[in-house]
Amino acid sequence: MSEPVAPLHPQDAARQTLATQRSRQLLDAAARLMEREGSEAVSMQALAAEAGVSVGLIYRYFGGKDEVLLAVITQVLDAFATEVPAAIDGAGDDPVRRLAAAFGAYCRVIDEHRHAAVLTYRESKSLDAAGRERIKQLEVDTSQPLRETIRAGVAAGLLVADDPDLVAYNLLLLAHSWALKHWYFERTMDLDTYIRAQLALTLRATLATDHAAAYSDLVEP
Repeated sequence: MSEPVAPLHPQDAARQTLATQRSRQLLDAAARLMEREGSEAVSMQALAAEAGVSVGLIYRYFGGKDEVLLAVITQVLDAFATEVPAAIDGAGDDPVRRLAAAFGAYCRVIDEHRHAAVLTYRESKSLDAAGRERIKQLEVDTSQPLRETIRAGVAAGLLVADDPDLVAYNLLLLAHSWALKHWYFERTMDLDTYIRAQLALTLRATLATDHAAAYSDLVEP
């Protein structure tokens, strides 16, 4: 049996909370700036100005611009790793409901980190080989809960999919499209409408005919 973890002293907890908030502030500023200017054109001085902090403060958290870029991208994947499994677990045992919850969670993470999500496509090539491999592995790891949910739906006869992994990655691309094409989608729909519409399109193509009526609330956007 593992030893119980001692609670943090209130002062230590406060410092940890502040450090987390500061890091998020810096990463959000970096994502905005890099999307606007491109990572190559961004200096630590420019990042400090965007975030409203000193350059010295940035170096307390990150060793340099490359480390900032990697952190900007991985924060999205870290959010997937936390929020998607929690959404799936909260949806009960039905694989189709779990699929719907997973897709909604992916889209909401993307919405919260839209600038960083765009950078994943635009700037990941700027990372070194180790950074790119880390991103690829995290993408595989964080998509696993969705892939497992789709496989469970196929095994239960609720979903029809010759290639569950392909369905999973189609859904992931749809989630990312909320950031990549947000300028267009925001003209006609909010995030919840987008989630319902994209999920309905996917389920119409994958739900087993005999079970479609049980999910009419999901199939009709």
